[in-house]
Amino acid sequence: MNEEHIQQVLEIEKQANEIHDKAIREAEQFVKQADQESQTIIQKAQVDAQEEADRLVGKAQAKDESARILAEAKENIERTKGLAMSHFDRAVSYVLDRAAGRE
Repeated sequence: MNEEHIQQVLEIEKQANEIHDKAIREAEQFVKQADQESQTIIQKAQVDAQEEADRLVGKAQAKDESARILAEAKENIERTKGLAMSHFDRAVSYVLDRAAGRE
């Protein structure tokens, strides 16, 4: 009877070791899978962040370009306005001179 009990204990120990080993393999597999998934998530987050940064930089550059174009347009308007006023003053002087008979 002792021999039989010893065999049963050994069999139980063997099963326990197999269950333990299987649990360790599964845990290692879960860790590996979680690591792979986290790397995928990190890579996607990096790509998304880079795309967002590129979009914001492009938007900022477009605003800078728009501001530059607007400033140039305002300068051109002021320059043209100045020329127009100068020509207007000359035209008024010419008309007044003609009307006064000076020309």
